[in-house]
Amino acid sequence: MTELSLPDSFWAASAPPAIETGRLEGARRTDVAIVGAGYTGLSTAIELAGEASVTVLEAGEIGHGGSGRNNGLAIPTLSGPDPDAIVRAWGEEIGERFVALLRDSASHVYDLIRTHKMEGAGEQTGWIQPVHSPGRMRVAESRVEQWARRGADVELLDADRTSELLGSPFWHGGWMANTGGTVQPLAYTRGLAKAAAGLGATIHTQSPVTSIKREGSVWLLKTPEGELRADKVVLATNAYTDEVAPDLRRSIVPVYSFQMSTRPLSDNIRKSVIPGRQAVSDTRGDLHFFRWTDDGRLVTGAALFFKHNPTGRLPQHVGDRVLRAFPQVGEVSFDYIWHGFIGATLDKLPHLHVLGPGFFAWIGCNGRGVALASAMGPVLAEMVRGANVKAMPIPVTEPKPIPAHGLATRLAPLEVLRRRFNDAREPT
Repeated sequence: MTELSLPDSFWAASAPPAIETGRLEGARRTDVAIVGAGYTGLSTAIELAGEASVTVLEAGEIGHGGSGRNNGLAIPTLSGPDPDAIVRAWGEEIGERFVALLRDSASHVYDLIRTHKMEGAGEQTGWIQPVHSPGRMRVAESRVEQWARRGADVELLDADRTSELLGSPFWHGGWMANTGGTVQPLAYTRGLAKAAAGLGATIHTQSPVTSIKREGSVWLLKTPEGELRADKVVLATNAYTDEVAPDLRRSIVPVYSFQMSTRPLSDNIRKSVIPGRQAVSDTRGDLHFFRWTDDGRLVTGAALFFKHNPTGRLPQHVGDRVLRAFPQVGEVSFDYIWHGFIGATLDKLPHLHVLGPGFFAWIGCNGRGVALASAMGPVLAEMVRGANVKAMPIPVTEPKPIPAHGLATRLAPLEVLRRRFNDAREPT
């Protein structure tokens, strides 16, 4: 069997080593099988390991998927609908329940980091969303009002304060969620795995699940070298969902997201660019994002709906972005470039599903997976325990494949053009 290796990323180069794991071999039995050793799967395992036998199956290494590849911004909001829109979409009871989960999602990440003593896994320095045009200050004002009304720790930033916090007059103001921050994504994922294993969960890597079928009163999960019988199953694969759950796979569009890190920058630059080390991502649909690493590298990138040649125009394109925002950086040189996938839903909302008796899944991080995927662990654990699905913070539905999914995926690059067009217009 071909092994799935981690990408050549700065996260892989700088994370602490993973716990020792092995492949699933032979026939095994467990109370709960979790597919995917990322934020959701491991957070679910942490919740359940003290009360049931839990086995996590991972196709590659721990954090092989989006959890080990993303930009590491812990953001307690969605990338799309704001709180009032969520409540309109799902109704007051479920909508407000989900908004509360979202409000507390980044704090949940840092609670996990502190509780399980994950050194170097993250900093709760806040998340800033600067606005890229004067008219979008109305967007920032609305978001602050909606979140403050629900008890979130947020503040509105005028242009001067934004320039002071970011070290640049490039933006026109913005807002800040003080509970947000950054993580070293792979260090955090490996910390979750260590915590789950310490609580009694079994984790098998290089064990891709090839089928999940009902066998009498249990579920049978097969891998190339073994099989696992389980009473309950949690599918936590998000953008990396494959034909094991074909309808679920076709309910999202996978989006290429590229990250890149500069070489370590000078102390003077570190003191002048985002000196408070907050997570930063702006209001553009064609997102501009920035964060620091512990050793003084600036991580940025681009979320794109098609695959660029990373040795081609992409580094120049993103480097130009850095210099427009922070000209004091000077020459931009990237020493690591890597990519992963974002699971994008058409309605820009996460989806929660029951795929069979005791078989649960969720999908649709839409680019906000660090906080949201971590916060979904306790939700899925409650479903495993038998909680009423009507009490969940997301409506429980059947997966709805996107019509002509293959065509939609191939045409997705046009979405970049639409976003750039909208970015150039003031909101009405």
